[in-house]
Amino acid sequence: MAFAGRHPLLSLALAGITLALIYNEIAGRLSGYRRLGPAQLTALINRDNALVVDLRPIADFDKGHIAGSKNVQMSQFDPENKQLAPAKALPVVLVCKAGESADGAAKRLRKAGFTNVNVLEGGIQAWQSADLPLVKGRG
Repeated sequence: MAFAGRHPLLSLALAGITLALIYNEIAGRLSGYRRLGPAQLTALINRDNALVVDLRPIADFDKGHIAGSKNVQMSQFDPENKQLAPAKALPVVLVCKAGESADGAAKRLRKAGFTNVNVLEGGIQAWQSADLPLVKGRG
């Protein structure tokens, strides 16, 4: 209380940041999909045979992607895609460059009935920052 009395602007800023963090956490939980870090994604791939869908342009995909991932470009993204439709019951993880473009795709998958939808938080950049391997080419 003494701090708040002596530093009203800092106290107000702290309260604002706290409310923003709480809002962000609640919004994330209500979105219907989870945000995963690179280590969580690795565990999901190894444990549950997750389908990893890379939404980046084909040129970026060819330069380096997560092993076993499928490339479906955002311009052609369709939840009824032949690569996606059979995976409705499997965990699906969407990957983009920085983790932002995948949100819209995740919402579309949830709306189409996919039950286990995930987004790699930070995208392929987070994967690389964690020093995890990438595969080059279409393989």
